[in-house]
Formats: sequence, structure tokens, C-alpha cells
Amino acid sequence: MYKSIVIGTGPAGLTAAIYLARANLNPLVIEGVQPGGQLTTTTEVENFPGFPQGIQGPELMDNMRKQAERFGAQFRSGWVEQVDFSSRPFKMKLEGGEELTSETVILSTGASAKYLGIPGEQENVGRGVSTCATCDGFFFRGKRIIVIGGGDSAMEEANFLTRFGSSVTIVHRRDELRASKIMQDRARSNEKIKWALNRTPLAVTTDENGMVKGLSVRNNATDQEELIEAEGVFVAIGHTPNTKFLGGVIDTDEHGYIIVKPGTTETNIPGVFACGDVQDIRYRQAITAAGSGCMAAMDCEKFLEGSMVHDWSETLNP
Repeated sequence: MYKSIVIGTGPAGLTAAIYLARANLNPLVIEGVQPGGQLTTTTEVENFPGFPQGIQGPELMDNMRKQAERFGAQFRSGWVEQVDFSSRPFKMKLEGGEELTSETVILSTGASAKYLGIPGEQENVGRGVSTCATCDGFFFRGKRIIVIGGGDSAMEEANFLTRFGSSVTIVHRRDELRASKIMQDRARSNEKIKWALNRTPLAVTTDENGMVKGLSVRNNATDQEELIEAEGVFVAIGHTPNTKFLGGVIDTDEHGYIIVKPGTTETNIPGVFACGDVQDIRYRQAITAAGSGCMAAMDCEKFLEGSMVHDWSETLNP
């Protein structure tokens, strides 16, 4: 029996673990299949406060893990396959059948960026391929950039990246975009944005030094293969929150992101809290994830003390 179990790491889960451990709650952290979260696939992190020269993503996550361990947090590798939140203590079943019980649970399983699955894509993540303009745009100052996607996220990323790149080319497999009219108009009025519509991405290409040099595409109108030259390729086709394992017992929005009571990390089940990208469809930054991890730990501590009031009626039915 644990007082609190944190499912998932990354900045949110590790920050929650630090705060819980310092409160002498001895949390157990289930690391999942990618300990440290998305930052472990990032090279340089320059926008996390406190590191004026930047820090490597894996190093930042390792430091946060060691900090949590220093105060008594325990870590276990594994994947939660099933949860039972019908009554307290809550039950979780790990792969292999092991069952854990806890008085409270913090969900920090994150959201996974969607990829195209084309050759050269995964191999070059952090080496010219990215899914986060806010995180990595700075590294492409004066360079040619490609943004793949046709929705609002792609238009927003493309506009943002024009602050850094010499040009930004939007690649979309159809002639028509899915983005809202206002976002399309904003992108089309930007002189630094070029268009490569009705083209299907085939592969991310690299030069003899292993550096990204462009995107190979098929022109759907002519059926000919083309190479769009660029030093950076941003994949902007959305994210998938890692909530499938919850089996629908936690309220989510239409995209699968966990719904929390505004201003808190409370879910619809008292004693279960959510933090980080799994409940954040808007910001998805390491620092905002860490902040929400702090909130989740403090909400959890107050709940265990019996001082938290759980009343969703005012929120859902104002």
C-alpha cells in the first residue's frame, strides 16, 4: 500500500515526485516505456529556467530523477495496463500481472507526438527533425524549414518558425487545408511561407555528413518524386494523449486529454490527479509541465490530509 503512486515521468511526474517525497509521502513512480518522457529525445534545452548555457534533455531528466530519489521517491520500470479507480485504495495492474494499491494516484503519462512513419524521420529526431517549434525553432536561425501538416497546429508552427528561418515551406498531402480560415489567412499573408500542397512526404533525406538536407515528396498531380531542400523538418500533425490504459474511467475531452477542475489538477475521481501534457492541449512545455506537477503533488497532499473539497457540481453546472 502506497500513499501515492505517480504514473509516468517527464518534468511533470518527476516534479510531483520531488514534492511528494519532500512531504514524507514516499511516492512510487512508475516510469513506463520511456523514462524521462519526451525530453530524453531532445538534445539541447535552452528554455528551461536556471540553465543560462542550456542543458541536454536527458541530463535534465536524470538530475530531476536523482533529486526525487534523494528525498525518498522510489522508481519502478514497467507499464500500467489496467486501473481500478472504483474505490479506494486504488488498484493498478502492471504488465506481467503484478498489482499495486495506493491511496492516491497522479497521472503524468504525457502526450505522444504523431509521426508520419517515413524513412529518415525517427532516426533524425533532434538532428534536424522536430515536433515542437517553440522548443527547437531557435536552432534554425537563417535556415530553410519545412512544416508538415495542414491543420491549425501546422499553420501556427509555420508562422512561429518564420521568426527564425530564412523560409518556411508547408507540405500537405492534399490541395485543401484542414486549418481554420483565420489560421490559413494568417499563413498565406506571411511572405516567408511557401507552399507545397498536394504532395505526399516519402522520406527525410540527409547529406554525406548525416545532416538533414530536405524532404522527399511525391507530387500527387504528376506522380513524380521531388526533393524540397531544407535543414529543418517539423512534423505538425498532432499529439495523442497517453490515456488509453485508463479504460474511460477518467473524464477526457474529445481528443483524449484528461479534464481537470479549472485551477487545480483534480480529475472527476477524488484522489486521482493529472498533470503535464496528458491534460494540457495548449502549452505542452517542460516548464508548464513541471509547474502542474508541483500543483498535483500539493493537491494530493491536501487530499490525504482531508482538507480538499471535491465538488464538481459548481464547475459542470454553474
